[in-house]
Amino acid sequence: MKSTFSVLFFIRRDKKRKDGTCPILCRITIDGVESRFNTKVYVQDSRWNVKANKVSGSNAESRNLNARLDDIKASLHRIYHDFQRFDIVTPEKIKCEFLGLDESGETILNLFDKHNQDMESLIGISTTKATFQKYSVTRKHLANFIKKKYNVSDIALKSINYMFIHNFEIYMVSHAKVSHNTMSKFMGFVKKIINIAIKSDLINHNPFANYKIQFEKVDRGYLTEQELNLLIKKKFLIKRLEQVRDIFVFSCFTGLSYIDVKELSKDHIRISFDGNTWIMTKRSKSNVSVNVPLMDIPKKILEKYEGELPDNKVLPVLSNQKMNAYLKEIGDVCGITKNLTFHLARHTFATTVTLAKGIPIETVSKMLGHTNIQTTQIYARITNEKISKDMRGLSAKFNDSEKLFG
Repeated sequence: MKSTFSVLFFIRRDKKRKDGTCPILCRITIDGVESRFNTKVYVQDSRWNVKANKVSGSNAESRNLNARLDDIKASLHRIYHDFQRFDIVTPEKIKCEFLGLDESGETILNLFDKHNQDMESLIGISTTKATFQKYSVTRKHLANFIKKKYNVSDIALKSINYMFIHNFEIYMVSHAKVSHNTMSKFMGFVKKIINIAIKSDLINHNPFANYKIQFEKVDRGYLTEQELNLLIKKKFLIKRLEQVRDIFVFSCFTGLSYIDVKELSKDHIRISFDGNTWIMTKRSKSNVSVNVPLMDIPKKILEKYEGELPDNKVLPVLSNQKMNAYLKEIGDVCGITKNLTFHLARHTFATTVTLAKGIPIETVSKMLGHTNIQTTQIYARITNEKISKDMRGLSAKFNDSEKLFG
Protein backbone atom coordinates (compact mmCIF):
# COMPACT_ATOMS: atom_id res chain seq x y z
CA MET A 1 0.00 0.00 0.00
CA LYS A 2 1.39 3.36 -1.02
CA SER A 3 1.82 5.86 1.80
CA THR A 4 0.25 9.30 1.69
CA PHE A 5 2.76 12.13 1.78
CA SER A 6 1.98 15.83 2.00
CA VAL A 7 3.72 19.11 2.73
CA LEU A 8 1.74 22.03 4.13
CA PHE A 9 2.83 25.52 5.13
CA PHE A 10 1.09 27.59 7.81
CA ILE A 11 1.87 30.64 9.94
CA ARG A 12 2.12 31.00 13.72
CA ARG A 13 0.28 34.19 14.63
CA ASP A 14 1.06 33.64 18.32
CA LYS A 15 4.78 33.95 17.49
CA LYS A 16 4.49 37.34 15.81
CA ARG A 17 7.71 39.38 15.89
CA LYS A 18 8.09 43.07 16.72
CA ASP A 19 8.01 43.98 13.02
CA GLY A 20 4.58 42.34 12.70
CA THR A 21 5.75 39.33 10.71
CA CYS A 22 4.89 35.73 11.62
CA PRO A 23 7.03 32.63 11.05
CA ILE A 24 5.94 30.21 8.33
CA LEU A 25 6.10 26.64 9.58
CA CYS A 26 6.18 23.49 7.49
CA ARG A 27 4.17 20.38 8.36
CA ILE A 28 5.22 17.06 6.83
CA THR A 29 2.57 14.33 7.02
CA ILE A 30 2.88 10.64 6.13
CA ASP A 31 -0.10 8.37 6.77
CA GLY A 32 -1.47 10.69 9.41
CA VAL A 33 1.87 11.05 11.28
CA GLU A 34 3.36 14.54 11.16
CA SER A 35 6.50 16.50 11.97
CA ARG A 36 6.95 20.26 11.93
CA PHE A 37 9.79 22.76 11.63
CA ASN A 38 10.30 26.49 11.23
CA THR A 39 11.18 27.44 7.66
CA LYS A 40 12.79 30.69 8.85
CA VAL A 41 10.61 32.50 6.31
CA TYR A 42 8.50 35.34 7.75
CA VAL A 43 5.45 37.17 6.39
CA GLN A 44 2.83 39.68 7.53
CA ASP A 45 -0.20 37.65 8.71
CA SER A 46 -2.53 39.75 6.51
CA ARG A 47 -0.58 38.61 3.44
CA TRP A 48 -0.82 34.88 4.13
CA ASN A 49 -3.32 33.03 1.90
CA VAL A 50 -4.48 30.00 3.88
CA LYS A 51 -6.38 28.38 1.01
CA ALA A 52 -3.60 28.80 -1.53
CA ASN A 53 -0.96 27.87 1.09
CA LYS A 54 1.29 30.72 -0.02
CA VAL A 55 1.95 34.45 0.26
CA SER A 56 -0.61 36.68 -1.43
CA GLY A 57 0.39 39.23 -4.05
CA SER A 58 2.44 39.36 -7.21
CA ASN A 59 5.11 41.87 -6.24
CA ALA A 60 8.81 40.98 -6.07
CA GLU A 61 8.79 40.28 -2.33
CA SER A 62 5.83 37.90 -2.57
CA ARG A 63 7.38 36.07 -5.50
CA ASN A 64 10.65 35.73 -3.61
CA LEU A 65 8.96 34.33 -0.48
CA ASN A 66 6.87 31.87 -2.48
CA ALA A 67 9.95 30.76 -4.42
CA ARG A 68 11.69 29.93 -1.15
CA LEU A 69 8.69 27.88 -0.02
CA ASP A 70 8.61 26.09 -3.37
CA ASP A 71 12.29 25.21 -2.98
CA ILE A 72 11.65 23.78 0.49
CA LYS A 73 8.71 21.74 -0.77
CA ALA A 74 10.69 20.40 -3.74
CA SER A 75 13.58 19.39 -1.46
CA LEU A 76 11.24 17.56 0.92
CA HIS A 77 9.61 15.67 -1.96
CA ARG A 78 13.02 14.66 -3.29
CA ILE A 79 14.14 13.42 0.14
CA TYR A 80 10.87 11.50 0.55
CA HIS A 81 11.27 9.68 -2.76
CA ASP A 82 14.96 8.89 -2.04
CA PHE A 83 14.11 7.41 1.35
CA GLN A 84 11.10 5.55 0.01
CA ARG A 85 13.32 3.47 -2.27
CA PHE A 86 15.67 2.22 0.43
CA ASP A 87 14.13 2.59 3.88
CA ILE A 88 11.03 2.99 5.99
CA VAL A 89 10.32 6.68 5.72
CA THR A 90 8.91 8.88 8.52
CA PRO A 91 8.18 12.62 8.72
CA GLU A 92 10.87 12.99 11.40
CA LYS A 93 13.50 11.37 9.16
CA ILE A 94 12.62 13.69 6.30
CA LYS A 95 12.80 16.73 8.59
CA CYS A 96 16.15 15.64 10.03
CA GLU A 97 17.59 15.05 6.57
CA PHE A 98 16.37 18.43 5.33
CA LEU A 99 17.74 20.27 8.40
CA GLY A 100 21.02 18.40 8.30
CA LEU A 101 20.33 16.41 11.46
CA ASP A 102 21.18 12.78 12.07
CA GLU A 103 18.94 10.52 14.09
CA SER A 104 21.57 7.84 14.63
CA GLY A 105 24.79 9.84 15.04
CA GLU A 106 26.14 11.49 18.19
CA THR A 107 24.74 14.92 18.96
CA ILE A 108 26.46 17.99 20.38
CA LEU A 109 24.31 18.27 23.51
CA ASN A 110 24.54 14.56 24.27
CA LEU A 111 28.33 14.71 24.09
CA PHE A 112 28.26 17.90 26.19
CA ASP A 113 26.21 16.04 28.83
CA LYS A 114 28.69 13.16 28.94
CA HIS A 115 31.56 15.62 29.34
CA ASN A 116 29.80 17.51 32.12
CA GLN A 117 28.92 14.31 33.98
CA ASP A 118 32.58 13.28 33.94
CA MET A 119 33.62 16.76 35.05
CA GLU A 120 31.14 16.77 37.93
CA SER A 121 32.63 13.53 39.26
CA LEU A 122 36.08 15.14 39.25
CA ILE A 123 35.15 18.22 41.30
CA GLY A 124 37.68 18.55 44.10
CA ILE A 125 40.09 16.16 42.33
CA SER A 126 41.17 17.71 39.05
CA THR A 127 38.56 20.42 38.53
CA THR A 128 36.47 22.88 40.53
CA LYS A 129 32.78 23.48 41.03
CA ALA A 130 33.14 26.94 39.46
CA THR A 131 34.58 25.49 36.24
CA PHE A 132 31.87 22.83 36.12
CA GLN A 133 29.20 25.53 36.48
CA LYS A 134 30.67 27.47 33.55
CA TYR A 135 30.38 24.41 31.31
CA SER A 136 26.82 23.87 32.54
CA VAL A 137 25.87 27.46 31.67
CA THR A 138 27.49 27.09 28.24
CA ARG A 139 25.49 23.92 27.60
CA LYS A 140 22.29 25.74 28.56
CA HIS A 141 23.00 28.62 26.15
CA LEU A 142 23.84 26.15 23.38
CA ALA A 143 20.57 24.25 23.89
CA ASN A 144 18.57 27.50 23.80
CA PHE A 145 20.36 28.53 20.60
CA ILE A 146 19.66 25.22 18.85
CA LYS A 147 15.99 25.41 19.81
CA LYS A 148 15.63 29.00 18.66
CA LYS A 149 17.65 28.71 15.44
CA TYR A 150 16.67 25.23 14.25
CA ASN A 151 13.50 24.49 16.22
CA VAL A 152 14.91 21.11 17.36
CA SER A 153 16.10 19.84 20.74
CA ASP A 154 19.56 18.74 19.58
CA ILE A 155 21.74 18.62 16.48
CA ALA A 156 24.14 16.03 15.05
CA LEU A 157 27.85 16.68 15.46
CA LYS A 158 28.45 16.03 11.78
CA SER A 159 26.05 18.87 10.91
CA ILE A 160 28.02 21.47 12.86
CA ASN A 161 30.04 23.74 10.59
CA TYR A 162 31.61 27.19 10.62
CA MET A 163 28.23 28.92 10.13
CA PHE A 164 26.82 27.09 13.16
CA ILE A 165 29.69 28.43 15.28
CA HIS A 166 29.33 31.91 13.78
CA ASN A 167 25.57 31.97 14.39
CA PHE A 168 26.04 30.81 17.98
CA GLU A 169 28.42 33.72 18.53
CA ILE A 170 25.81 36.16 17.21
CA TYR A 171 23.13 34.55 19.39
CA MET A 172 25.27 34.87 22.52
CA VAL A 173 25.81 38.59 22.03
CA SER A 174 22.41 39.58 20.60
CA HIS A 175 19.99 37.28 22.45
CA ALA A 176 21.84 36.02 25.55
CA LYS A 177 23.22 39.56 26.04
CA VAL A 178 26.64 38.47 27.31
CA SER A 179 29.79 40.53 26.92
CA HIS A 180 32.28 39.82 24.15
CA ASN A 181 34.82 38.24 26.51
CA THR A 182 32.19 36.08 28.22
CA MET A 183 31.03 34.92 24.80
CA SER A 184 34.62 34.08 23.88
CA LYS A 185 34.98 31.98 27.04
CA PHE A 186 31.80 30.07 26.18
CA MET A 187 33.08 29.52 22.64
CA GLY A 188 36.25 28.06 24.14
CA PHE A 189 34.18 25.55 26.11
CA VAL A 190 32.25 24.55 22.97
CA LYS A 191 35.55 24.17 21.12
CA LYS A 192 36.73 21.72 23.77
CA ILE A 193 33.63 19.56 23.19
CA ILE A 194 34.27 19.66 19.44
CA ASN A 195 37.90 18.64 20.03
CA ILE A 196 36.68 15.65 22.06
CA ALA A 197 34.44 14.69 19.13
CA ILE A 198 37.37 14.93 16.70
CA LYS A 199 39.70 12.89 18.91
CA SER A 200 36.95 10.29 19.41
CA ASP A 201 36.47 9.99 15.61
CA LEU A 202 32.86 11.14 15.93
CA ILE A 203 33.50 13.76 13.24
CA ASN A 204 36.26 14.14 10.68
CA HIS A 205 36.11 17.90 10.26
CA ASN A 206 36.85 20.85 12.55
CA PRO A 207 34.16 23.60 12.57
CA PHE A 208 36.60 25.84 14.44
CA ALA A 209 39.31 25.53 11.77
CA ASN A 210 38.65 29.03 10.39
CA TYR A 211 37.23 30.53 13.58
CA LYS A 212 39.49 32.47 15.92
CA ILE A 213 38.48 33.03 19.53
CA GLN A 214 39.52 36.56 20.42
CA PHE A 215 39.35 38.44 23.72
CA GLU A 216 39.08 42.20 23.96
CA LYS A 217 41.53 43.99 26.19
CA VAL A 218 39.76 45.17 29.31
CA ASP A 219 40.98 47.97 31.54
CA ARG A 220 40.62 46.30 34.91
CA GLY A 221 39.34 48.72 37.53
CA TYR A 222 41.26 49.29 40.75
CA LEU A 223 41.47 51.71 43.66
CA THR A 224 44.22 54.28 43.78
CA GLU A 225 46.32 54.61 46.93
CA GLN A 226 44.34 57.73 47.90
CA GLU A 227 40.99 55.90 47.49
CA LEU A 228 42.26 52.90 49.43
CA ASN A 229 43.44 55.12 52.31
CA LEU A 230 40.09 56.91 52.30
CA LEU A 231 38.36 53.56 52.66
CA ILE A 232 40.68 52.41 55.45
CA LYS A 233 40.28 55.57 57.54
CA LYS A 234 36.50 55.90 57.15
CA LYS A 235 34.50 55.49 60.39
CA PHE A 236 31.25 53.58 59.91
CA LEU A 237 28.32 53.78 62.30
CA ILE A 238 26.66 50.72 60.73
CA LYS A 239 28.38 47.47 61.73
CA ARG A 240 27.60 45.55 58.52
CA LEU A 241 29.26 48.26 56.42
CA GLU A 242 32.29 48.26 58.68
CA GLN A 243 32.64 44.49 58.37
CA VAL A 244 32.29 44.50 54.60
CA ARG A 245 34.86 47.34 54.38
CA ASP A 246 37.27 45.34 56.56
CA ILE A 247 36.96 42.19 54.42
CA PHE A 248 37.32 44.20 51.20
CA VAL A 249 40.48 45.93 52.52
CA PHE A 250 41.80 42.53 53.65
CA SER A 251 41.51 41.33 50.06
CA CYS A 252 43.17 44.52 48.79
CA PHE A 253 46.26 43.59 50.84
CA THR A 254 46.24 39.84 50.18
CA GLY A 255 44.89 39.50 46.62
CA LEU A 256 42.45 36.75 47.63
CA SER A 257 39.24 36.35 45.63
CA TYR A 258 35.81 36.39 47.26
CA ILE A 259 35.48 32.60 47.51
CA ASP A 260 39.02 32.20 48.88
CA VAL A 261 38.40 34.82 51.58
CA LYS A 262 35.09 33.15 52.43
CA GLU A 263 36.76 29.75 52.79
CA LEU A 264 39.75 31.11 54.70
CA SER A 265 40.20 29.41 58.10
CA LYS A 266 42.70 29.41 60.95
CA ASP A 267 44.38 26.41 59.34
CA HIS A 268 45.43 28.64 56.45
CA ILE A 269 47.16 31.21 58.72
CA ARG A 270 50.65 29.94 59.52
CA ILE A 271 54.08 31.02 60.68
CA SER A 272 56.42 30.40 57.76
CA PHE A 273 60.17 29.78 57.40
CA ASP A 274 60.99 33.48 57.93
CA GLY A 275 59.18 33.67 61.25
CA ASN A 276 56.41 35.83 59.79
CA THR A 277 52.68 35.15 59.41
CA TRP A 278 51.58 33.93 55.99
CA ILE A 279 48.37 32.87 54.31
CA MET A 280 48.93 29.40 52.86
CA THR A 281 45.97 28.09 50.94
CA LYS A 282 44.83 26.94 47.48
CA ARG A 283 42.66 28.84 45.04
CA SER A 284 39.16 27.39 44.83
CA LYS A 285 39.05 28.26 41.14
CA SER A 286 42.18 26.38 40.04
CA ASN A 287 43.44 24.45 43.09
CA VAL A 288 46.79 26.27 42.67
CA SER A 289 48.75 26.93 45.85
CA VAL A 290 48.75 30.54 47.10
CA ASN A 291 51.23 31.80 49.70
CA VAL A 292 50.99 35.45 50.78
CA PRO A 293 52.94 37.11 53.62
CA LEU A 294 50.60 39.17 55.79
CA MET A 295 51.24 42.90 56.10
CA ASP A 296 50.22 44.82 59.22
CA ILE A 297 46.81 45.96 57.96
CA PRO A 298 45.42 42.48 57.15
CA LYS A 299 46.97 41.20 60.41
CA LYS A 300 45.02 43.80 62.40
CA ILE A 301 41.81 42.89 60.56
CA LEU A 302 42.26 39.22 61.48
CA GLU A 303 42.95 40.16 65.11
CA LYS A 304 39.77 42.27 65.14
CA TYR A 305 37.57 39.23 64.43
CA GLU A 306 39.62 36.59 66.23
CA GLY A 307 37.50 34.19 68.26
CA GLU A 308 34.17 35.62 67.06
CA LEU A 309 33.33 33.14 64.30
CA PRO A 310 32.32 29.46 64.22
CA ASP A 311 33.83 26.63 62.15
CA ASN A 312 37.37 27.94 62.46
CA LYS A 313 36.56 30.84 60.10
CA VAL A 314 38.54 34.06 60.40
CA LEU A 315 36.30 36.67 58.74
CA PRO A 316 32.50 37.28 58.73
CA VAL A 317 32.00 36.98 54.96
CA LEU A 318 28.44 37.40 53.65
CA SER A 319 27.10 36.16 50.31
CA ASN A 320 28.80 37.62 47.24
CA GLN A 321 25.56 39.37 46.27
CA LYS A 322 25.24 41.09 49.67
CA MET A 323 28.93 41.97 49.77
CA ASN A 324 28.71 43.73 46.39
CA ALA A 325 25.47 45.48 47.34
CA TYR A 326 27.01 46.84 50.54
CA LEU A 327 30.20 47.81 48.71
CA LYS A 328 28.15 50.08 46.45
CA GLU A 329 26.71 51.68 49.58
CA ILE A 330 30.22 52.06 51.01
CA GLY A 331 31.40 53.70 47.79
CA ASP A 332 28.61 56.27 48.04
CA VAL A 333 29.42 57.00 51.69
CA CYS A 334 33.14 57.42 50.95
CA GLY A 335 32.59 59.47 47.80
CA ILE A 336 34.27 56.88 45.59
CA THR A 337 32.64 57.07 42.15
CA LYS A 338 34.07 53.79 40.87
CA ASN A 339 31.83 50.73 40.73
CA LEU A 340 32.94 48.89 43.87
CA THR A 341 32.73 45.12 43.55
CA PHE A 342 34.62 42.58 45.59
CA HIS A 343 36.81 41.54 42.67
CA LEU A 344 38.07 45.12 42.51
CA ALA A 345 40.04 44.33 45.66
CA ARG A 346 42.08 41.67 43.85
CA HIS A 347 42.80 44.16 41.05
CA THR A 348 43.84 46.76 43.64
CA PHE A 349 46.27 44.31 45.25
CA ALA A 350 47.83 43.56 41.87
CA THR A 351 48.06 47.17 40.71
CA THR A 352 48.23 49.65 43.59
CA VAL A 353 49.55 47.57 46.48
CA THR A 354 52.23 45.55 44.69
CA LEU A 355 53.18 46.32 41.07
CA ALA A 356 52.99 50.12 41.50
CA LYS A 357 55.31 49.78 44.50
CA GLY A 358 57.94 47.98 42.50
CA ILE A 359 57.16 44.39 43.46
CA PRO A 360 58.37 42.16 40.56
CA ILE A 361 55.59 40.80 38.38
CA GLU A 362 56.86 37.25 38.95
CA THR A 363 56.30 37.64 42.70
CA VAL A 364 52.85 39.16 42.21
CA SER A 365 51.88 36.36 39.81
CA LYS A 366 52.85 33.76 42.40
CA MET A 367 50.86 35.46 45.16
CA LEU A 368 47.79 35.75 42.92
CA GLY A 369 47.97 32.04 42.13
CA HIS A 370 48.33 32.56 38.39
CA THR A 371 49.73 29.65 36.40
CA ASN A 372 50.67 31.90 33.50
CA ILE A 373 52.46 35.21 33.92
CA GLN A 374 50.58 36.59 30.89
CA THR A 375 47.46 36.58 33.08
CA THR A 376 49.26 38.82 35.58
CA GLN A 377 50.40 41.17 32.83
CA ILE A 378 46.78 42.30 32.48
CA TYR A 379 47.30 44.15 35.77
CA ALA A 380 50.74 45.51 34.88
CA ARG A 381 49.52 48.99 34.06
CA ILE A 382 51.65 52.01 34.88
CA THR A 383 49.81 54.35 37.21
CA ASN A 384 50.18 58.13 37.05
CA GLU A 385 51.61 58.08 40.57
CA LYS A 386 54.42 55.79 39.48
CA ILE A 387 55.14 57.91 36.38
CA SER A 388 55.39 61.00 38.61
CA LYS A 389 57.69 59.25 41.08
CA ASP A 390 59.94 57.83 38.37
CA MET A 391 60.24 61.17 36.59
CA ARG A 392 61.11 62.97 39.85
CA GLY A 393 63.91 60.50 40.33
CA LEU A 394 65.07 61.04 36.75
CA SER A 395 64.93 64.80 37.16
CA ALA A 396 67.17 64.61 40.21
CA LYS A 397 69.83 62.86 38.16
CA PHE A 398 69.96 65.79 35.75
CA ASN A 399 70.31 68.51 38.38
CA ASP A 400 73.96 68.94 37.52
CA SER A 401 73.00 69.94 33.98
CA GLU A 402 71.92 73.34 35.35
CA LYS A 403 75.61 74.22 35.60
CA LEU A 404 75.90 73.82 31.83
CA PHE A 405 73.13 76.32 31.13
CA GLY A 406 73.61 78.66 34.12
